[in-house]
Amino acid sequence: MPAESRVPPPTAGKPARRSAPTALAVDHVTLRYATSAGIVTAVEDVSFTIGTGERLALLGPSGCGKSTLLRAVGGFLKPASGEIRLGGLPVKGPGPDRMVVFQEFDQLLPWRTVAGNIAFALRRARGLSRAEAHAVALDWAGRVGLAKFADAYPHTLSGGMKQRVAIARAFAVQPAILLMDEPFAALDALSRRRMQDELLGLCEETGATCLFVTHAIDEALHVGTRVLVLSPHPGRIAAEYEVSEATRRGTAPFGLLEAEIQARLFAGSRGADEGGSDHEDDHV
Repeated sequence: MPAESRVPPPTAGKPARRSAPTALAVDHVTLRYATSAGIVTAVEDVSFTIGTGERLALLGPSGCGKSTLLRAVGGFLKPASGEIRLGGLPVKGPGPDRMVVFQEFDQLLPWRTVAGNIAFALRRARGLSRAEAHAVALDWAGRVGLAKFADAYPHTLSGGMKQRVAIARAFAVQPAILLMDEPFAALDALSRRRMQDELLGLCEETGATCLFVTHAIDEALHVGTRVLVLSPHPGRIAAEYEVSEATRRGTAPFGLLEAEIQARLFAGSRGADEGGSDHEDDHV
């Protein structure tokens, strides 16, 4: 299959077959939340799987429920119908088998250093001793280029450095799946590109399984091994795209696939995003 070819969208909500063992299964999930105007359906009858070591990018216009879906996978929101399974077991709440990296910079403990933030998560999630956690924390601080800032506090760091700490903390815990909710959206363009490359390198080095939410087509194709496009509100799976090794940023296949996804998104979202926001689920 040519690198730019599109995989047909799943039919009747059935997930496409994956060759790798299934890490996450989302089975006919509908998500709703209450507002002052009544009950709103954010996501409707969505099904997909993520294989172990796969990086699935959820892409869609503002208001399509992609962040709501990620939070449901994190265990912070119970589906109105359907089921989410991690490692074959139903997700019933948050747990250390899922680590979340948010868009906001202020997701670190301000009274702990860079190493202290990573070590705290390690002690809580993996039960490491203080010495073991500190050693692993220093290793991960070095992997994200912050070895010289291991003893620095969050308020002294730039936004990009704070995100590096959050990413290092998430990887260090070795969860079954990493959940990333537009982690680079608030960065400047140069920092965002650099962080995308660094994240991709860490994922390829560790074989991490990742669910990545974004509204940027370029980012979805660069970071993901597969892309699911959600329709405008309420979110449903509109299309699925495989991203081959040959589809690298700057190549012709990358540009063709980016243009195809853009055409689909723009065709499906005309007139549908009035009143939306880039982070549509902050009220959940």
